[in-house]
Amino acid sequence: MTPKIPRPHRHDVLLAVASVAVGLLLWVLGVHSNATLRLLPAWAALVPLVSLGAMELLRRTAPRVTLAVGTVGLIADQFTVGNLATVLIFTDLMYAAVVYGRPRMARRLPVTTGLITVAVTITAVAWLRTPQSLLIGAVTGLVCFGPALTGATLRDHREAAVAARLRAEQTALLAEMDRTQAVGAERARMARELHDMVANNLSAIAIHSTAALSIDSPETSREALGVIRENSVQGLAEMRRLIGLLREAGGEGEPAATPSLDGLAALVEQASVTGSASGLEFVLLDGRAAADDGAALPAPVELAAYRIVQESVTNAVKHASPGRVTVRVELSDALLCVGVDSPYGPGRPGADPRAPGSGAGLVGMRERTELLGGTFRAGAEDRVWRVRAELPAEEKAAER
Repeated sequence: MTPKIPRPHRHDVLLAVASVAVGLLLWVLGVHSNATLRLLPAWAALVPLVSLGAMELLRRTAPRVTLAVGTVGLIADQFTVGNLATVLIFTDLMYAAVVYGRPRMARRLPVTTGLITVAVTITAVAWLRTPQSLLIGAVTGLVCFGPALTGATLRDHREAAVAARLRAEQTALLAEMDRTQAVGAERARMARELHDMVANNLSAIAIHSTAALSIDSPETSREALGVIRENSVQGLAEMRRLIGLLREAGGEGEPAATPSLDGLAALVEQASVTGSASGLEFVLLDGRAAADDGAALPAPVELAAYRIVQESVTNAVKHASPGRVTVRVELSDALLCVGVDSPYGPGRPGADPRAPGSGAGLVGMRERTELLGGTFRAGAEDRVWRVRAELPAEEKAAER
């Protein structure tokens, strides 16, 4: 199968036609570059002219071939009466060979033509020994070296422009990737915050509303409604805090308050009220006081620890069997350890959850811990569901 020859560019077609037409006009008018040379008939100057004009059609697609044919045609033109258009066409073929040729040829042609120009100049001066002989070298430079140098300069500018455009596209792509990752990370953070904020309160509301509907007792219903109201108010406050966190300021223009470990006592007390109807007793064992060295924990560490305890307590309210739920907080060797032990834990045999869940609690706790460079474990041991999180209590670890 013969290869398909690409069609010439329309600009090359116009250039070929115009070049040959100008050459024919000069020949008709008797304008020759070597008028005194009569080795061949005058019409012989048309052969190099037409040959080089035809090469203009291939200047983009076959620059090596056009340069070879152009060089032979230029040499042949020197043995005729000559045509200025033939010389001009050769300069364009030299320029096109550098611009559209392979990189290796584009690098070599300026050097080669420069050496040829120097060699011709030295030879002409040594042979003729007249100042006018320098003109031969100058003409050689204009015909060979000048177009090659111009083409090399243009090609360098084009390659630099392409490289700059590629770098700009890569920079834009990296910026878009960074933006996408930042948006994804922010969405994950918002999802964790939203889940941890409302899950505890909504679980308590679901449990006590079920009790109020299933037990026909005014006193029980009144107590359940009180717990529901308290958790509704707290859930609303948490939602407002989340909105303030997203806006980076509270309603008074101050930074939104972030939960800390100092609020664990209130959290455990609330869980005791919520879980009392299910036979659950919550106990807080805070060992920070014994190891406190006066240095405050980083805010991200305190927030993560608080949320882990909050989610674990919520899971205990929904899944644990009647019994004692123990919340432990310890600080030692620049390491903050929080743990929650609940009877039986999730998936206790023969019982359904007291409130529906999304299943994202353990994932969120693990993500919070890993983001701070800590370790997280959760699982059943000896009929007890144990949750353990170890968080670095140093600022550099918290900001990782």
